[in-house]
Amino acid sequence: MTVVVVQPAAGPAPSAVSRVLTAAGLTARTVPVLPPLREDGAAPAADLSGVEGVIVLGAADPVLVREALAAQVPVLALGPGTGLLARAAGAAVGSRPDPAAVRQPVELTRAAGSDPLFAGATRPSAGLRPARDPLELPAGAVVLASCDGYPEQAFRLGASAWGVRFLPQELPPDPWAEQLLGRFATLVAARAEHTATRAFFTRRADAWEERFAHQAPAYEAAVARLRLAPGGRAVDLGCGTGRAMPALRAQVGPDGHVLGVDLTPAMLTAAARHGRTRHGYLVAADCTRLPLPRASVDGIFSAGLLDHLPDPSAALREWARVTAPGGELLLFHPSGRAERAARHGRSLDPDDLLAEGNLRGALETAGWHLAEYEDAAGHFLARAVPRS
Repeated sequence: MTVVVVQPAAGPAPSAVSRVLTAAGLTARTVPVLPPLREDGAAPAADLSGVEGVIVLGAADPVLVREALAAQVPVLALGPGTGLLARAAGAAVGSRPDPAAVRQPVELTRAAGSDPLFAGATRPSAGLRPARDPLELPAGAVVLASCDGYPEQAFRLGASAWGVRFLPQELPPDPWAEQLLGRFATLVAARAEHTATRAFFTRRADAWEERFAHQAPAYEAAVARLRLAPGGRAVDLGCGTGRAMPALRAQVGPDGHVLGVDLTPAMLTAAARHGRTRHGYLVAADCTRLPLPRASVDGIFSAGLLDHLPDPSAALREWARVTAPGGELLLFHPSGRAERAARHGRSLDPDDLLAEGNLRGALETAGWHLAEYEDAAGHFLARAVPRS
């Protein structure tokens, strides 16, 4: 697991940063504030592949920061880097403050107590002086630390980006600063699996629909196997750009409900751009922890998701929890297992979760009964029903 550390000059990351990242099982990869230009004089494209977090110790490449914000890669910006973070999220240039109005000490706000990064933090050290340069925060920013006369000393943007203005980029050996870095490293490690998924699909979201438009008939045929009744409630898990949603809507009719759930907001943005909101609602959520009550769904459609999850058994249990008696689960892929294995230059793995015996056992353990199983040359399909 890698954290990119953007700093003023080339060289190793500050010792405090390296120490806390190593303790959390993370590796630092440093990037100078001004990246080397390509031969054509342009800056290289931002690449967050294999990156689980970003620490900004200087005025970083705005493309990198915007990419991280879009993919919800955790970002911690300190000192001068906080201004770029705010502007990358759409903030305007701040007005000039009155330095005389800025008074110590920096205090945590009430919002800090429930913040994913600041919860449990003690009062900032007295030696950490407030920032005095102007900064306007974008709409929706949550202020986490303030002082008299200039409140925006620390803030959160969305659910994955933080700016701490009163920590200098040199990062002196301050206990409060090291504790903050330690909590950030722990958060990065805990979110690593989801971060990698979002980063992978965010860069591909814009072209996803066009790339796989030819698979629409296969999705329609698969959804037809769900046998949903008019007025039913259907969920497309890992919906991507929502290619199954029109077919699901056709099955449940105008009185039914269709929900498309995906972990990557960029995919849902692409789905909305392609008109999927005409067929149902789009929700950004973890498919293994659904924001749905028990027994609230009549049919679940999931294409190419289950065997890519970190804990497929837990996912199947969660899907069983939200499925009503008489409901169904349909697992689908527009390619058969043998075709996919050959495409990736490997043979079929007997331990593959989607092999019939393995899948049957996993479903039974999670509360499902495997009713149909097809691993054909042109598709994979498995239909399961809740065990009575």
